[in-house]
Amino acid sequence: AAPKAAMAAERPRSLFALSAAAVSRSMAVLERDVWALPGHLLRGLLPLLTIFRLERAEGAARRAGLSTQPIWRQLWDDVMKTRPPNSENITCWRKKFLETFFSNVLHGVLDVSSDWRLNDHHFSPLLHSSPHVSQLTLCNMLQGAMELAAEHNHKVLENLAGSLRTLKFQHLLSSDQSIRRSLVLLLHRLIHHGSVSQVSIYSWPVPDPVLLVLILSMSAGFWRSGNALTYQCGLCREEDQAPRQELVQEQAERCCGAERERSDGENQKGFPEAPEEADAHLNCVLSVPRSSPLRNQPCEEASSEGPCDHTSIQGGSSPCCGSGQLSCHPVLRKTRRRLKPTVGRKRRCLRRSRGPYADPEDLYDFVFTVAREVNSGLLDKTSTTEGENAENWTSSSPGSPCTGHAGCKKGGGPTGIFSLKAAHHFRSVSTLELFSIPLTGETCRTLSNLLSSWVSLENLVLSYNGLDANICCILSGLRALSRHPDCRLRVLRVSDVFSHMPCMELVRCILSAFPQLHTLSVSFDLKNQLEGNRPEGNPSCSEVEIPESCLEQLEIRFPREPLHTTFLLPVLKASKSLQQLSLDSATLPCSQELGLLLEALKECTPNLKKLSFHDVNLAEHQKEVLLLLQDPVLQEITFSFCRLFESSTAEFLSEIIDTVKRNSSLKSLKLPGNRLGNHRLVALADIFSEDSSSSLCQLDVSSNCIKPDGLLEFTAKLEGHIQQRGGQIQFTHLRLFQNWLDQDAETAQEALRRLKAVCSVVSDSWDSSQAFADYISVM
Repeated sequence: AAPKAAMAAERPRSLFALSAAAVSRSMAVLERDVWALPGHLLRGLLPLLTIFRLERAEGAARRAGLSTQPIWRQLWDDVMKTRPPNSENITCWRKKFLETFFSNVLHGVLDVSSDWRLNDHHFSPLLHSSPHVSQLTLCNMLQGAMELAAEHNHKVLENLAGSLRTLKFQHLLSSDQSIRRSLVLLLHRLIHHGSVSQVSIYSWPVPDPVLLVLILSMSAGFWRSGNALTYQCGLCREEDQAPRQELVQEQAERCCGAERERSDGENQKGFPEAPEEADAHLNCVLSVPRSSPLRNQPCEEASSEGPCDHTSIQGGSSPCCGSGQLSCHPVLRKTRRRLKPTVGRKRRCLRRSRGPYADPEDLYDFVFTVAREVNSGLLDKTSTTEGENAENWTSSSPGSPCTGHAGCKKGGGPTGIFSLKAAHHFRSVSTLELFSIPLTGETCRTLSNLLSSWVSLENLVLSYNGLDANICCILSGLRALSRHPDCRLRVLRVSDVFSHMPCMELVRCILSAFPQLHTLSVSFDLKNQLEGNRPEGNPSCSEVEIPESCLEQLEIRFPREPLHTTFLLPVLKASKSLQQLSLDSATLPCSQELGLLLEALKECTPNLKKLSFHDVNLAEHQKEVLLLLQDPVLQEITFSFCRLFESSTAEFLSEIIDTVKRNSSLKSLKLPGNRLGNHRLVALADIFSEDSSSSLCQLDVSSNCIKPDGLLEFTAKLEGHIQQRGGQIQFTHLRLFQNWLDQDAETAQEALRRLKAVCSVVSDSWDSSQAFADYISVM
């Protein structure tokens, strides 16, 4: 009936249309025959299929030389009814549609009964679309996590474990124990036993500390054993099977050898082995406790008050570690004064053996802060028994990489310190992003401790987290991480509203703590009022020695701080590999400062390829601007909102054009927000004249008050230069965002049509009525 409804508007119906509709209704029976149809028949049938059949037809369509991309694109327009961001960069509309379809169905946003193409009783929407999901966002009360963790979606979760790469959390709210339990199962499967490599958390104004630390710790690969195991994880059992098999084989050989000796002696006496005794030996072998190199730690000096509670093969297993006990970490015996918590723990072990779920209190075992390992490899003495509540856990530890620091505020909280060896260490993510999430001192200590051993982490983004003085605590963890031989962290981005210290001082501190960084971005909106009178040349900054670094990209956004080259110079000297430098919102304290910076760049950074200035007043630095444009090494130069022509003459523009025409190394010139207007844009077309040796490929003239008639004149002049050069031109990209092209839509469309025949044009439908009043002067 569904294909009939879709074709109801078509009158009269053709024989092919009627046949295609009938075939579409019987695809469950005719599918194999349909895939063997000739291409011209298959082309007309594909749009009449449901999304599930269409996805299955991909191979047949490819063999017939057909593309399903236009069909998926039309499905997006019909069903989603929105324009996806960066739609010009979408290479596979099938993946884009099915990934969005999965998310919308999961969160109840899309009703599959609303369109016949989405509804097929032979297929499960989540199960069928899950293999195409590489990015998933969970939000609010984590309803999506509960749905995915449900038993009926087991296969869906298995598919996501293989396809999902990025897991995002947005606008989270406080959750109860059942939701957290589902989240634990989800994270364990997708991160520890899956393919998720990036975890991002967005917009959480009042974060739940228990939930936040749970996500952070499991993203870092740490999971406390014992009561924390709340479900039967077959993959964990499989991973432990190999070392267990070795122990079983070794013990079996030992038992069999002893049995053969005893059997030989008994056979000489005429007494064969009883079946009950053989079963006893088999049970002895099979009762070997689960172990692995990460979980079995030496215990000779584990406790001065009691012996270790590890069980040997001969001695049997612990009383509370029966078949229902999934804990695979050896447990230290409690002392007599902790007899009561020990009894409580044993009671919960017995209760857990009656079902797959643990006691609700067990979830608190997930919420812990990982302390740095001490040399003895023992459990930290400040850690509490497993039966104690999280509120009673300690909040600091002598073994922690961040203890007693001025930036780490004291205070209680639901998190505590637990030794690395008390937690199972699984696979961890390589990218962590925290956007607009206030981090307290307690949470910063937790994150610092996790970072200290997070060797798989490659990218760390901390954006608007209200760190303030707690940035020092984060640096402490990074310093500990940098000393690890397997450390992979190469990208660090820190941005916030207030800066606790001058930007250059923070940059020097970060590079001194972590010289292995390849990309460092530091961005602040405002200077901390408490630090407002702090001198820029603070002795603590000058005393920090920066070792030779691997830095390739440096981005600094100053909170309207003066840019002193003397403070930047040590960073440049230590960064011989620097290729990109971006300076944003800095003020130049004197007219000579920019000249000193250019000299320092020429002397210290011979490999610098990209240089960017944003919101830096260069109106009085025309000489330095021309020196930069004629640099033979730079390939990309950006002057963004730098007031280049605020107090300049017409000769300055001519000098810029002549300089760029002579520079064959410059590939990209970006001039957004510099009040070019129509006449300056038209003049820039001369960069591509017949006598030019320029290799310029990209030009950005966004936010420059350009009108349609000016753009059309620029196009005509550019076409003339291209014709004079015999069509030989390297210009490929033009950016025109936020210009006044809406004032004459017809002229703008004509100009854009002709420009697109020459190069790739990126524009938008910006409303020029929103333009700033101070741009009126160039009209």
